[in-house]
Amino acid sequence: MARPSKALLWVGAVGLALTAALAWRHFDLGALLTLDNLKASRDALQAQVLARPLTTAALFFGVYVAATALSIPGALVLTLAAGAMFGLGWGLLLVSFASSLGALLAFLVARYLLRDSIQSRFGKALAPINEGVRKDGTFYLLTLRLVPVFPFWLINLLMGLTPMGAARFYAVSQVGMLAGTVVYVNAGTQLAAIQSPGDIFSPALWGSFALLGLFPLLAKAGVGWLARRKVYARWTKPSAFDRNLVVIGAGAGGLVSAYIAAAVKAKVTLIEGHKMGGDCLNFGCVPSKALIRSAKMARQLKKAHELGVADAAGRVDFAAVMRRVHGVIREIEPHDSVERYTRLGVEVLQGHARITSPWSVEVTLADGRKQTLSTKNIVIAAGASPFVPPIPGLKEAGFHTSDTVWGLTELPRRLVVLGGGPIGSELAQSFARLGSNVTQVEMAPRIMLREDPEVSQLVAASLRADGVTLLTGRQAVRVEVVDGEKRLVAKHEGADVVIPFDELLCAVGRSPRVTGYGLEELGIPLTPRKTIATNAYLQTLYPNIYAVGDVAGPYQFTHTAAHQAWYAAVNALFGRWRLFKVDYRVIPWATFTDPEVARVGLSESEAKEQDVAYEVTRYGLDDLDRAIADGTAHGFVKVLTVPGKDKILGVTIVGEHAGDLLAEYVLAMKHGLGLNKILGTIHTYPTLAEANKYVAGEWKRAHAPKQLLDWVARYHAWERA
Repeated sequence: MARPSKALLWVGAVGLALTAALAWRHFDLGALLTLDNLKASRDALQAQVLARPLTTAALFFGVYVAATALSIPGALVLTLAAGAMFGLGWGLLLVSFASSLGALLAFLVARYLLRDSIQSRFGKALAPINEGVRKDGTFYLLTLRLVPVFPFWLINLLMGLTPMGAARFYAVSQVGMLAGTVVYVNAGTQLAAIQSPGDIFSPALWGSFALLGLFPLLAKAGVGWLARRKVYARWTKPSAFDRNLVVIGAGAGGLVSAYIAAAVKAKVTLIEGHKMGGDCLNFGCVPSKALIRSAKMARQLKKAHELGVADAAGRVDFAAVMRRVHGVIREIEPHDSVERYTRLGVEVLQGHARITSPWSVEVTLADGRKQTLSTKNIVIAAGASPFVPPIPGLKEAGFHTSDTVWGLTELPRRLVVLGGGPIGSELAQSFARLGSNVTQVEMAPRIMLREDPEVSQLVAASLRADGVTLLTGRQAVRVEVVDGEKRLVAKHEGADVVIPFDELLCAVGRSPRVTGYGLEELGIPLTPRKTIATNAYLQTLYPNIYAVGDVAGPYQFTHTAAHQAWYAAVNALFGRWRLFKVDYRVIPWATFTDPEVARVGLSESEAKEQDVAYEVTRYGLDDLDRAIADGTAHGFVKVLTVPGKDKILGVTIVGEHAGDLLAEYVLAMKHGLGLNKILGTIHTYPTLAEANKYVAGEWKRAHAPKQLLDWVARYHAWERA
């Protein structure tokens, strides 16, 4: 049978509500559903039950279901009436099922008429509530049902807007409302002694209901305690611990975790098996930005004549470029060094860590000695490593990754870059600007697939202008060596495309490091994305073991790892008193191509995919005075807002220093500030940051009160006259 349309359901619901309202007014049903009227009619009602028991019971059941479904006042009196008319046993049976069925009908009305529109409009704000209902909805609903002070009709409607299943809602309601129903029906059997609804409850009874309402929460805590006991059952917990916290991995997540622990005077040990500073300092953010700076200078020198500078020398000494890259790493190294963290109060051990129990970590030191540490809590911050796809012939021919490319001392004449994401695009452009003949190969139809198409097009155009041969829609199938020449063979529309190269850089993503340090032996599960499974508090299967950064996801950003580290460290050290859920609401990111791409919140593509209503306000940087003066007048600022309001849903900036310009929007979104606040903020002239004010001005002009302005124009005309 076809499901009725939503429009038909709306018509039916409105018609039914109007009919009920008219009947309520015409027959003065409100006067009937009062305690005084019930007491006056008790004998007549009891006589009706004796004369026609089944008919009266069926009629009463139907009236009760309708009253509950339509949220009509008087359910209390009807419940008392059940006791007065049918006695405790039959009255309880009728009311229990009628109230649950009516609640289910109200729940379904809210679900099919309201949920989609409310979730589409407020989906992002409601996401934590939806997730909470999915995980713990039974406990929450049962708590509300067990305390009669909560208006049940409101609970019915609100739960219909959540992801809770109808069957679960009915079952929990049937059980949860039973206690209150017993009290009311039993009171109805003693109707003569009741002078007001307040007589039904004594302070002791209200206290009992309050304790009853706490029961689901206590039950949840008990279930959690049993689950933890089961998880830890095969391990012997030490009676005392040498340390409060052991941190595995000295990247951004590990360093911040250890720093916080030391700052609050906890005893903490940080273990690093390779280089302090992790991937970001040694292989990622720092060296890549140093390379990008040199590449940008090389391009500026080639274009110096556009700024009136003649005979600018632009010959690239690649070996010197790479020496500078390593010099930058050495200059920043002290920030993440063993010496600095030791001074801060962190014990730093350099060696390979292995978790041997929920409270112990074995460290194999550089000289081969082993040391076992006992600890109250563990934070895993093991990072990620470049993913190498299983392309036949790739290993035999040799390749580089974003970790190993920094060992090059000679500029590759012909470089193939596999991957069109942020890392691949940044390095492809940089090597092209330094003089390599670069071919970038991407399997998807466009590069930077997570960004809006117009963003991808702008960056692709810039890469091509710098000499990159950009091949999208090509799938690498094998690498071969023919007559001493290396070749990548890619498929495009069923045909082979042969791309000769001297060096190949594989930049198709990074895989979390989840093996080799004890996760398998402890049975700590992984997600489908092969990250360590954690809850909202960053706890793993074992509540005292936490995971942060690339190894935990969902973002592979240095600043996100540091953000997570605060939550993990605080929860590990003070979780006995309070646990904090990690906040992912406002996570910015940037790709440091030229032009830079920076984003926070929703992109336009994501808003469409998630069916989120939005307005777009756009400001082109070709209109910005400072950008024109600098010769960087390309790109845009695009802001998504709630329709008719200045609330920011997301921002994308493409242009010079986009990553720096984005910070103002990150602050605004974090603290609930809208475009009006940005418009009212003084921005220094002439700066690139003025773009943020101008895009707010564009929004303001689009939402100007036209009718009011017409009246103001008439006022000024009157003033002139």
